[in-house]
Amino acid sequence: MSATFEPVAGVDEPISPVPEGPPPGDAPTTRRPGFLHSLRKGRGLVGVILVGTVVALGLLAPLLAPYGPNEQIEGANLLGPSSSHWLGTDEVNRDVLSRTLFGIRADLVVVFAAVPIGAALGVLSGLVTSWWTTTDVIAQRFFDLLLAFPTLILAILLTAFFGPGLFTIGIVIVAVEIPVFGRLVRTSVRTIREMPFVEASQVVGAGSWWVLRRHILPNSLEPLTVQLAVSMSVAVFIEGAMSFLGLGVRPPDPSLGSLIKDGVRLMYNAPFFAVGPLTLVVALVLGLLLISQSLAEARRV
Repeated sequence: MSATFEPVAGVDEPISPVPEGPPPGDAPTTRRPGFLHSLRKGRGLVGVILVGTVVALGLLAPLLAPYGPNEQIEGANLLGPSSSHWLGTDEVNRDVLSRTLFGIRADLVVVFAAVPIGAALGVLSGLVTSWWTTTDVIAQRFFDLLLAFPTLILAILLTAFFGPGLFTIGIVIVAVEIPVFGRLVRTSVRTIREMPFVEASQVVGAGSWWVLRRHILPNSLEPLTVQLAVSMSVAVFIEGAMSFLGLGVRPPDPSLGSLIKDGVRLMYNAPFFAVGPLTLVVALVLGLLLISQSLAEARRV
């Protein structure tokens, strides 16, 4: 009898350090169905409605605004609220409602552009550097340097270099958010890397980058999502404070912060002036805080 030998499968192919499918001991990510579903009821739903309403008003400003944001109306100097001008007019005959609707757009850029950019840079730097001791120490000292500057002082310094404007506000918010998200993801890295399913992945040959991408980052998404909602609400205050101090959006372009500043200046002559911008700022911040609280509660379930 002659024995037959079959070739070993894959003998001529490079052996992958990670087998197909999840490695032994792998654990599912922590994105539970009830996490994002918490926004469909209770305070989460209220927050979504408030934020969605403000966003819709800003995006539809060209259709909803009766006048242009800088259009001067003849004979309409500091008029009170009426059917023609729901929020009145300012001292240079501009419709306050129109300027308020267009002013929302500056805050939307800050909230939905600058904050995610800062969060992405913070997560990337924290994720990459926290795995190795040397880079972790360097990154933490860099985060300490950013956190050492009060936000207002940092805003003044950056305004001296770039000048006032929406771009400067974005740079300030990005600089503020990088250490916040960097340290948050560092905590997740230090915690998750000691778990059994991560150790099992490394035993079967998974490299550091594979573990970071497939285990660390997915299991860090929930706390990062909660922090993102909180940071967005803080960004609204930063924009308002910088515009209030003249470091934000340049006139005549409107923003909610600059309109509130004008409302304070005209408080005795036109007390109605700041009602619209203040209401929208409160609605936006309150909605974001309700969303963050709802997501935080869902994490503890």
